[in-house]
Amino acid sequence: MRFADPTWLVLLVLLPLLATTTLLVSRLRRNQWHAFVAARLRHTLLRHTSPLPRWLALAFLGASAAALIVALARPQGNATIRTEKSVGRNVLIALDLSRSMRVKDVKPDRLAQAKVVIYELLDALPNERIGLVGFAGSAHLFAPLTIDHGAVRETVEQMDENWVPLGGSNLSSAIRLAITTLKETGQKNNALILLSDGEKHEGAINPVIADAKKSGVYIFAIGVGTEDGGYVPSSDPSQPNVLDRKGKVVLSRLQPELLRKIASDTNGRYALAGGGTDIAKMVSLAAKDMDAFEMRGNEHRVAIEFYQWLVLPAILFLIAAIIAGTRWRGLKPLATLAIALAVLPTGARAGEASAAAQELAAGHYQPAREAFRKLAETARFSERAARYRLGEGTAAYRARDFSAACGAFSAALLGHDSSVLAAAHFGIANSLFQLGWITLADSAYPSDPKQLPDITRFDALVQARLAQIRKTSAPEDADTPGVPPLESLIINWADSLKHDDSALIHDPNNQDLRHNRQTTLTYLKRLRELLEKEHEQTNEAIPQPQPGPDPGNPGDTSNSDEDDPPKSGESDKPEAKDPPKDGGGQGDKGQQDKNPPSGDPGKTEPSKDGDPQAGDKPAPKPDETPEERARRILGENADLEKGPLRSGRIEYNNPEQDW
Repeated sequence: MRFADPTWLVLLVLLPLLATTTLLVSRLRRNQWHAFVAARLRHTLLRHTSPLPRWLALAFLGASAAALIVALARPQGNATIRTEKSVGRNVLIALDLSRSMRVKDVKPDRLAQAKVVIYELLDALPNERIGLVGFAGSAHLFAPLTIDHGAVRETVEQMDENWVPLGGSNLSSAIRLAITTLKETGQKNNALILLSDGEKHEGAINPVIADAKKSGVYIFAIGVGTEDGGYVPSSDPSQPNVLDRKGKVVLSRLQPELLRKIASDTNGRYALAGGGTDIAKMVSLAAKDMDAFEMRGNEHRVAIEFYQWLVLPAILFLIAAIIAGTRWRGLKPLATLAIALAVLPTGARAGEASAAAQELAAGHYQPAREAFRKLAETARFSERAARYRLGEGTAAYRARDFSAACGAFSAALLGHDSSVLAAAHFGIANSLFQLGWITLADSAYPSDPKQLPDITRFDALVQARLAQIRKTSAPEDADTPGVPPLESLIINWADSLKHDDSALIHDPNNQDLRHNRQTTLTYLKRLRELLEKEHEQTNEAIPQPQPGPDPGNPGDTSNSDEDDPPKSGESDKPEAKDPPKDGGGQGDKGQQDKNPPSGDPGKTEPSKDGDPQAGDKPAPKPDETPEERARRILGENADLEKGPLRSGRIEYNNPEQDW
């Protein structure tokens, strides 16, 4: 037995002093009254009461104070040593510290943006061992693999381009150091996160990539910067930008090709920092597929606390002191009124709740639903209102009004009791499942175990619904009328699974809940398989375009435009091809149009009134709608197909780079 804060025990000395002072004051006051009032008048002028209640109140108060003081000292039993253990993986981060990482083509600069990515990774990987490598012309291990993410974060905050004395950007050296460090852990597969602008100035990269793949190191390459690039700032105040050996200003651009190659060859991923990809989530999901191992953390001394054994007696002694020192004669009317106000409404409300429960048990669902709703609206406490909402939702569910049941069960989620929350989530999940089933079968899911549909029956219902969708023709620019019901079914069942998961958090041992969740999940997976099969059949049923004859050689049916490579000087851009003159899909039957169009399809047709200027427009192609013809004309006479021009491009000759 020991005390964590023994200094509180000094207050125990004050308790005897308090008792002695109280006794002396009581005797002094009694002597004063005896000196003031004559002995023959004392029984008339002074009311004699027993001093026992006052002394009992003082004794109880002293016992309560003593118990609280000892509790504040925190008595503890024999302590044990506990070692933290966690399951994690090895993740090594390699940060480019070359001078080009100070380019401001991203705000505030590339190095700052790379640090933000590292902070997000530290938050997304709380159980992983993380290390840090910094590299420029050479690579150095600045933080070994550790679960102390706070130390890694402090190291990242202090790092800059001056931490590596040798300039340049030696990616191969950084990857080689990372492979060596990860091999020492003894794990079969590990992760390396490489943050760089991709400028490879020296070092052979292919042998290092092969070594990483052989060692089971998955490299996630994160590109930092833009392809437009920017000038490399100089550390010399007199010279704003870095100059190469020829005196030219050095321009640095993001080189994503090398980073993509490193990631793809090691079965990793490539992403652009600030490009909209959730890099932390991407890495955390990929890390789950790697082998996990148990890690030992810090050792903590765990003591057995006994203060709670003293807090309850202290509270009880304090209540006893209040009761013993209170004059109850003047409080009797007030106590009686308070008891009446507390009991009467509760009794009346209990009777209404009992009547509503009897209506529900008798099968009178609508009256029971209204009664529970009124009780919930007039309840003074949120927990009681939440329980009444459960009754309202149960009555609506049994009455097959599943939408109203969802609303009532949702209102019950305002409570805080774990059992109420579990029942509310369970009710919402069942109601949503029923709404989805009604969408599919036009009737509620049967409750009789003998009538439960099997997978064959479910397939038949889905096929029938899909057949209705195929028969229903959609108006122009509108969705198919049968698709929204299927979408609402999927949404309702997906939400049902979410509420099942929420209910399992509050009631993990509910087997009915687990069975319903598995049933919903089985139906959803089967529905997905059927929809994918329907999609494949629909694609196969769509007729594919057949190659037509060469316009210059009617007897040639080969598609020379696709087989022959473009000639020298010709653009490799895809051009709009004319439709075959034989009517497209009828070319394989050997039937030609009786009156094929004459002339070159690319030539213009004259106007009907003979005005040559009014007729300078391309001739329409067979089976071409007016909208398609308008788009083709715009494509032939405008620069829209050339793509937007990139701004900020700076042409330069690659200088010798040492930054």
